Amino acid sequence: MGSAAAAAGQTLRIWRGLAIFLFVALGLQWAEGLTMTVIDVECVYQYVEHDHDLVSGNFVVVEKNSDWYSEADDVEMVVTGPTGGTMMTAKASGGQKFSFRAGRRGHYKFCFHNPTSAPEDISFSIHVGHIPVASDVAKDEHFNPVETKIAQLKEALESISLEQNYLRRRDVRHKKTNESTQRRLLWYTVMEYVALIAVSIAQVYLIQRLFSKRIGYNKF
Repeated sequence: MGSAAAAAGQTLRIWRGLAIFLFVALGLQWAEGLTMTVIDVECVYQYVEHDHDLVSGNFVVVEKNSDWYSEADDVEMVVTGPTGGTMMTAKASGGQKFSFRAGRRGHYKFCFHNPTSAPEDISFSIHVGHIPVASDVAKDEHFNPVETKIAQLKEALESISLEQNYLRRRDVRHKKTNESTQRRLLWYTVMEYVALIAVSIAQVYLIQRLFSKRIGYNKF
């Protein structure tokens, strides 16, 4: 009787674990990042609930709202911990991944610095990973391994979701960069034609002036 009840309890825990796993998987399918326009400095706050959690994420400069920018103008991300100390910095003109181990729980500040005068649209994603240990969950020797395995699967899915979103936003950036390059080439071509027409008109005008002066000299 006791063994049957234990088996039933174990089966229930497995089904509960699978249900949580499917819920997480379906939820991550729609995970998206935060998109914001950075003119000078913009900051985002994230609360970390446990000490030594792994904080990971990425940011992508989706669009620079000017066709006349330089790829050398890097956006800088500065991460500040709960005590006010700088945890890490990252610079990139296109996009960058990051990860660090939180020293303690609390609010972490992520600030983006735009070195140019043109607004820049930045897409930002972050995830705080936590895999529970024996002290985090109920002291049940049958439940702890299931809880840990579910957390590991959740973290793996979160990592895949972050990577997919990062690649998707990079594709969007590349598309916008190509469109911007095409616009600049179009303007360059138009300016070349305008300059060519202006030079041709100037040449015709100078030649007419030259012939008119020669005709005047011949009369004398």
